[in-house]
Amino acid sequence: MKSIYAGAIFLFSLALVGAADLTGLAQEYDRQLREKILPYWYDTTLDRAHGGYLLADDLSGRREAKDKALVVQARMVWGFSHAHLYQYSDARRDYLQAAQVGYRFLRDRMLDAQHGGYYWRVDAAGKPLQDRKIMYGQSFVIYALVEYYRATQHPEAIRLAMDLFFLLQRKAHDLEHGGWIEHFTRDWRPVLQHDDQVFVEVGGYKSANTHLHLMEAFTELYAVTGDATVRRALQEALEINRRYFYPLEPGQSCFHRQLDWRPVTDPKSAGLSYGHNVEFAWLMVQAQKALGQRPDWRHFYAHIDHALQYGYDWERGGLYHRGVGNEPASDTTKVWWAEAELIAALSEALAHQPNPRYAQALEKQFRFLQQYQTSPEDGIWLDTVYADGKVKSGGKAHHWKANYHDVRAIVKFIQAFKRPASRAAVQ
Repeated sequence: MKSIYAGAIFLFSLALVGAADLTGLAQEYDRQLREKILPYWYDTTLDRAHGGYLLADDLSGRREAKDKALVVQARMVWGFSHAHLYQYSDARRDYLQAAQVGYRFLRDRMLDAQHGGYYWRVDAAGKPLQDRKIMYGQSFVIYALVEYYRATQHPEAIRLAMDLFFLLQRKAHDLEHGGWIEHFTRDWRPVLQHDDQVFVEVGGYKSANTHLHLMEAFTELYAVTGDATVRRALQEALEINRRYFYPLEPGQSCFHRQLDWRPVTDPKSAGLSYGHNVEFAWLMVQAQKALGQRPDWRHFYAHIDHALQYGYDWERGGLYHRGVGNEPASDTTKVWWAEAELIAALSEALAHQPNPRYAQALEKQFRFLQQYQTSPEDGIWLDTVYADGKVKSGGKAHHWKANYHDVRAIVKFIQAFKRPASRAAVQ
């Protein structure tokens, strides 16, 4: 009995030490957000001439951005709105005004006034270049509009979000099999064969990636509106993700399913993404909380533990990119967004209950990023590095890389650990 008690004291002490270290890191990253990271996005991306944002920057220098992609434009609106909500705006940089620049561009240039929905890509001035309607992109518009509404209380923003939601339900919801068709022409004719205009995922399949981000968007939309139809869509998206794409056995996670949910046998669709698995885990908890459900911590921890067992670099820190089943990672590169999602997931886990192993992984995660995957002059995380930290892609801002994954994860981490009163991990 005495040894059991001593062991418990030892584990609790480890938790206290880990929490203290993480509190210091939270304070440091709060400073970095204020002094480097958010100022970088504000100073380098706003297109004052046409609206929206121009993103084309890497370690070799800034290039001319000639067009604007829907996903990154929406993510930037979300990121600046989120920064303002968490009181990072100051006299020099008004992040709400920065969000407004992107909001107006989405509304006035990327919204298809004839057929509804938002174009996949436009030129710098807003002329459509790729007019497909792709559900992955539409989901981020909803996500951005809701956060902009939270920051402004502007009723037009939530009206646009609800208009888009109901349009997606009419045009894309699969009434026969459930879930959502993902690719459409400009006038909302389904694209069920893959072609060179399918710019994300695979035409004719349903994807884990898209359904995850639909769940993410519906969670936030329901939290703000309480709309019964949105609630049903969120419940459906949650169940689809839990059942078909991110099951209780994480090694059985998959990228794609047939439209009727049969498995996809194409080898290009084989395997799993550790970053998406841990992102699902914490977004699942958020969805369940929004619905008033008790979070399924068993499902949550299964995905965290699987990623840490098979996809985490315990020597150096950092989450690997991909793997297959319950085997060591098959792709050991480390991509910025996956690193961010592990931070968010571990922050969620440690806010729920103490776990010295999780605290150790979280601290290692930040140390690796600081040493190998961060641009020192502006604090921006680089796109991709190899397992040992050597740079594979020095991208800082581009059509897929905005102030979304990393800013969201850092803010979540800060909220969990910055102030002693919020350190639920040691209470």
